[in-house]
Amino acid sequence: MKNTRTIAAAVAAASMLAGALLAAPASATTAPAGHGNNSGQCSLSGKALTATASVNQTLTDQFTSYAETGGAWTGGDSTYTLPLKGGRTGWFFSDTFLGTVNPDGSRPTDSPFVNNSVVVQTSKGLSTITGGTPDEPAGIIPPEPDGRWYWIGDPAEGPHKTVQVPLLQFERTGPGSFDFQWVANRLATLDGDSLQLESIVDLPSATGINWGSWTLQEGRYTYIYGVADPEGVRSSYVARTTGKDALAGDWSFWNGTDWVSGEADAVPVVPYVANEFSVAKYRDGYLLITQDTSELFSTRIVARTSCSPTGPFSEPVEVYRTPETGLAGSYGDADVFTYNAHEHPNLRKGNRLLVTYNVNTFDNVGDVYDDASIYRPRFIDVELKVGG
Repeated sequence: MKNTRTIAAAVAAASMLAGALLAAPASATTAPAGHGNNSGQCSLSGKALTATASVNQTLTDQFTSYAETGGAWTGGDSTYTLPLKGGRTGWFFSDTFLGTVNPDGSRPTDSPFVNNSVVVQTSKGLSTITGGTPDEPAGIIPPEPDGRWYWIGDPAEGPHKTVQVPLLQFERTGPGSFDFQWVANRLATLDGDSLQLESIVDLPSATGINWGSWTLQEGRYTYIYGVADPEGVRSSYVARTTGKDALAGDWSFWNGTDWVSGEADAVPVVPYVANEFSVAKYRDGYLLITQDTSELFSTRIVARTSCSPTGPFSEPVEVYRTPETGLAGSYGDADVFTYNAHEHPNLRKGNRLLVTYNVNTFDNVGDVYDDASIYRPRFIDVELKVGG
């Protein structure tokens, strides 16, 4: 019998991340031109972006080979990265399939499934870290005793070389695949060497904003981006902490003109982002990469620029179209979709960006088992040029 309970949760997660509504906070006012921590002027102002993109074959081949022969990780989504101690790179995933892949490329129907994992990359190759035991694996951040589980946000470096992982906590509301709801934002701290869980604490959760879509550490500031759906538009909000405690510090929220203590005063700074996206330093400004959510299950990955981490951001510029989506896509399958594109600035080389996105399917009892390659990240190189 296929593992329908766990894979239903996985596909439910992916469909939610691709664009289904979460919770709308009280404030739906769009932020005016904000400066945040910058003057609001930079060399990107008024400049046009152009992009060319191609598959990063090295990472594609490395993860494909590992998934099909490693006997550990066979697929996952979210796909965040963080530099780790000892020159390692951590690839952080939410819902994850473990185990093996059959010689014909299918996935065994009894494959273990956990809600989060880390694949560690070194010069010697890839290895998978989870919680639990080899016989009963669990996520790095396991479910609570009452069954509430965690999907991860963008990890950051914490005090004393620990790893901080923002979490979205969910709970079941019924027996169906989509019978679940967001409960709270929380913060996990992992040991910087073993990546095993040390603690979990609460994060601001009063307004329904799902914090942790992205974290940007710049000098003494840690910016935390979150999403909600005011008036049905997936939009980003920004919070900030100051000092060495990073995400565990005291949070303030951008209200359009200043940083304030009340989460309810946060306002959206950019519309039509995905649940996961990136905001990173670029030249003397900032670059946002996201899947376009102005249309349902869009194939478009777009870029925006700003002179401040709080915006305003430029109009979106298309940098890539994902080829896998829908009946006309590379799988020839109407159930297949793509979602949650973002950059990995720690792996940037000059103007060449590494961007990943996730692939999944609504066929939660067939496709993900029949073809294990569907539920894996994709890796693309994007070359940007800034025009006049």
